Amino acid sequence: MTHESSLYLGFDLSTQQLKGIAITSKLMVACEAVFDFDADATGFGIKKGVLTNEAEREVYAPVTMWLQAIDAVLQRLQDKGIDFSRVRGISGAGQQHGSIYWSQHGEHALRNLRQGKSLEAQLHHAFSYPYSPNWMDSSTEIEMGKFDRQLGDETQLAIRTGSKAHHRFTGPQILRFRSKHPNEYANTSRISLVSSFLASIFLGKIAPIDIADACGMNLFDIKTGSYNQELMTLAAGSSDTSDLESKLGHAAADGGGSLGDISQYFVLRYGFNPSCTIAPFTGDNPSTILSLPLRPLDAIVSLGTSTTFLMSTPHYKPDPAVHFMNHPTTPGLYMFMLCYKNGGLAREQIRDALPPAPPGSSDRWSLFNHHATHTRPLGASIESSPAKIALYFPRPEIVPNVHTGIYRYTYTGQQPTVSSPSTWKLPEDDCRAIIESQLLSLRLRSRGIVAPPSENPRNVPAQPRRIYLVGGGSQNTAIAKLAGEILGGVEGVYRLDVGGNACALGSAYKAVWAVERKPGEKFEDLIGSRWREEDFIEKIADGYQEEIYRYYEKGVDGLEAVERDVLKQQTQDVSKAGTTGAGQV
Repeated sequence: MTHESSLYLGFDLSTQQLKGIAITSKLMVACEAVFDFDADATGFGIKKGVLTNEAEREVYAPVTMWLQAIDAVLQRLQDKGIDFSRVRGISGAGQQHGSIYWSQHGEHALRNLRQGKSLEAQLHHAFSYPYSPNWMDSSTEIEMGKFDRQLGDETQLAIRTGSKAHHRFTGPQILRFRSKHPNEYANTSRISLVSSFLASIFLGKIAPIDIADACGMNLFDIKTGSYNQELMTLAAGSSDTSDLESKLGHAAADGGGSLGDISQYFVLRYGFNPSCTIAPFTGDNPSTILSLPLRPLDAIVSLGTSTTFLMSTPHYKPDPAVHFMNHPTTPGLYMFMLCYKNGGLAREQIRDALPPAPPGSSDRWSLFNHHATHTRPLGASIESSPAKIALYFPRPEIVPNVHTGIYRYTYTGQQPTVSSPSTWKLPEDDCRAIIESQLLSLRLRSRGIVAPPSENPRNVPAQPRRIYLVGGGSQNTAIAKLAGEILGGVEGVYRLDVGGNACALGSAYKAVWAVERKPGEKFEDLIGSRWREEDFIEKIADGYQEEIYRYYEKGVDGLEAVERDVLKQQTQDVSKAGTTGAGQV
């Protein structure tokens, strides 16, 4: 098969959808298909792709729903004319931190799939536990504290694993699962992440965890490239960690190495070439960073259900406020990430609080954008007026670790003051404040990692070189404008337009690189030589503007002060509740 006739598949198993995209060797999109869980899945009772147990703050997804989606997406691609015999390589991505628990029967069933039956029909009993904890899960408060203390404190944990402990990370989730479901844990043969689960299906056997995705576990020591024994002891509940190590398996160190050929099930059922290569699948955030040949100091801001900020860097500077991971393709590089549970959902709640648009006029998003761009920065009537700063958390947030709520303040440069209802014009003032709050948090937490431009005649402060917006929120002109004002970006703000498929496209690029690379050829070199910038990006807003950028330093300081006060009040509330409880007992 010539390169010209070759196809490559990339998959993205996210919270609400499974996407599949086929590209050519020249990186041109040939076809794509989507399976929306709420709209298309049958028999699961999910909402926005998940099930919830509010009493225990659990958020989880049925694993068999994903099996239903895999067959459906492949069938839809085939119905659109894709000839699977032309596919030379497959890679993919999965929502990070989810864990899947295979039974002994599951491993056997995976190796012996029959072409006449669906994946769901053959694998619905393949798991010792039928659900996968979702990244929005916040049930592991106790376990998270144990992980933060295991090596001394959260800073030491971040130095070793790239992150402090988080509710959604796989290590704390395994610890809770082992305690809450001891029989199911004992009957677990292997533990996959969502990415390696998806790879396993295509491979026909349990696939190893990817070197980048392994860093989202609070178990993997980035510097040594192996599981940390002290943390494994905590998760396993024993100094003998061999059983847990066997369950997890090794991490695949070469992001472009072959895991093996595709399972015979897909050859017989869909007509795939038997020599189709399965490359390691990675997490959704590492895969997103592969959707363009990113240069140093370029930043990607993903504006979806959650908000994430991504950069690649050769410098390992772990901090409890950020996430560091091995780069998914390039040894010696790392990627750092900021991740927030509250992104699009928080903005949508403000939009929905606005009055309905009059008949024949603009929709609520247009009204939202109007208020966001016609309100002065930080809601100040004049530059010296108190700044209006708020936190908007429909779900408990990760950074800072704050409970659900809306927290409105005014800030003068001293201690922030909780606002009275009369201080804010609601809901109009919230439209700019929600965008500012999210972007100021990105700037606050990345300021120790970004650097000034290498050629800096204007003495420009440290900031990204370019800012690329992806995800549904990248279409919002108000967010783009404020991103340039708050985050800077000496070359401007750009929309990376891959039809909402950045993650799946990054996976497809990874498959091309895995199959077609020359010895020693880096991902950035191969993809960079074929990637046509003009086909994918568009400048949508100015970046660094000295006066307003410097004015927002007040906003950064104010947001930091507001977060401190909210955390202080939250701690006091918990302490009072504990005292009250003790008295009642």
